[in-house]
Amino acid sequence: MNNLLRTLLLLCLLATAPAMAQNGGRQGGRLSQLENAKIAYITEKIVLTQDQAQRFWPVYNEFTAKRRDLNRRMRTLRTDNPDGLSDVQIKENLTQALALRQQEVNLEKEYFDKFQKVLSIRQVGKLFVAERQFTKEVLKRVADRRGGMPPNGPGLED
Repeated sequence: MNNLLRTLLLLCLLATAPAMAQNGGRQGGRLSQLENAKIAYITEKIVLTQDQAQRFWPVYNEFTAKRRDLNRRMRTLRTDNPDGLSDVQIKENLTQALALRQQEVNLEKEYFDKFQKVLSIRQVGKLFVAERQFTKEVLKRVADRRGGMPPNGPGLED
């Protein structure tokens, strides 16, 4: 099992190497480290075979890139000062945000189907759980480093 896990991790690293090469500097190194940890975490939690890993990671990487783009677009719509916007601008931002959230749901549905072509339904279920658990663990570690305060303020951990 140990050799299989090493092989899977190597395959995962190879699958993500182009993305990691684009990340430069210290923050890019941290993001690469975080992505590697996520790959190892998900691989362990959903128990991928070598064949599954080869087929799964390119699909998953495509999914996460598209989801990341939607989240980036969503962040550009956020403002800390809605009083500085007109009612029309607020309405337009909220309308765009809802459309982006719908796109995210549609993306998850699309990839839910794609994941089932590579993984068992049980593994797909474990994948979504593992993603949430990994995110919670990262947020917890960030909060611990900041002295117990969650990164987005109190009460926003879930």
